[in-house]
Amino acid sequence: MYKVLLPVLIIIFCVMTNAQDTTGIKIPSQDAIYTRPFILEVNKLSTSIGGYFEGNSNYFSEDGVSEGLSFELRRFNIFLYSSLGSGIKFLSELEFEHGTEEIALETALLDFQFSPMFALRGGILLIPLGMFNQNHDSPRWDIIDRPLVSTQIIPSTLSEVGFGVYGRFNLVRDLSLTYSAYLTNGLGDGIILNTEGKTFIPSGKREEAFGEDNNGLPAYSGRIAFQHSLGELGFSFYHNVYNSFRIEGIEVDEKRNLSIGAADFSTTFFDITLHGEAAYSIIDVPDNLSEIFGDEQWGTFVDVIYPVFKGSVFLFNDAILNSIFRFEYVDFNIGDFNSTGQSIGDEITALVFGLGFRPVSNTVIKANYRRHWTVDAIGNPKIHTAGFQFGFASYF
Repeated sequence: MYKVLLPVLIIIFCVMTNAQDTTGIKIPSQDAIYTRPFILEVNKLSTSIGGYFEGNSNYFSEDGVSEGLSFELRRFNIFLYSSLGSGIKFLSELEFEHGTEEIALETALLDFQFSPMFALRGGILLIPLGMFNQNHDSPRWDIIDRPLVSTQIIPSTLSEVGFGVYGRFNLVRDLSLTYSAYLTNGLGDGIILNTEGKTFIPSGKREEAFGEDNNGLPAYSGRIAFQHSLGELGFSFYHNVYNSFRIEGIEVDEKRNLSIGAADFSTTFFDITLHGEAAYSIIDVPDNLSEIFGDEQWGTFVDVIYPVFKGSVFLFNDAILNSIFRFEYVDFNIGDFNSTGQSIGDEITALVFGLGFRPVSNTVIKANYRRHWTVDAIGNPKIHTAGFQFGFASYF
């Protein structure tokens, strides 16, 4: 799959031609956390506060059975930014999810920028794994639900405490190379010891990880990206020993590794915006859990956005109506059963169609139709899930 996917990404990047960005998403991933309106509009003030919120409605049916219509205030996030001096910046993000069901400190970092080519960063960091994890703010996206690969294989939003370096090199005219490299407290035992009954990387996130690592071996991650006025092409990785193999200095288990690699792209040509991400993970699973728990997983998504209208609507002089299409796929257990040779299922294919109306660039009203085809591990008939979503998201 990657022998096909990687050349396709490179070809797309090479044929890009300049066009107007209509979605608010075409932002270099490394710059995403500082490319927010409450910072851009602060001028010379030393401290500013802002955020975003989103709400939506859901109506879904599974194999013809529906629980009806429901509403949710999915997220309310508060940003705090402060410029402490030349090259020293502080940024934090506090997230309230599903009302107050989940409250999390998503980001709290301090940057020391010595030059554009080298900066130090420490605190609670967004891991530079793929494009979406660093550039996930809801007002930037015209689809309500986040991509499956970016939340199920890459467990976005993935925040970990640690430190690292980042920077940018100008290579030739309009082309630059960015890099990020972090050491952090990594994911934990929940990757396989969870209520999902399968290998599920998001369950490896731990509240205790902001205080200490579970085994004393930090995770390391990094990303390089080629950035041009026409778009971005990035490659990233994440690796850690996830299990608590050592308790009070005594080794009680083998070290079990988790490795994730990702490739992403974003570009606009002929008024069409394309962006996508693919990720592949390898997980060390105990021998007695093999086949049941996947030791290889992968997934991908591609979005296509095209503006069908630009102009004045009522009081909005620069309104845009985008049409959206997304294809996505995840496979939680790559391989075949040893006993039968049958392919292991446990995969989801999904399509999303919709419209995104932007009365102003930082506010979007979304209408989506989503359809899933889910296959269980042993290949029972597919479960069909379909539904409509209507929602909004806005920076403030």
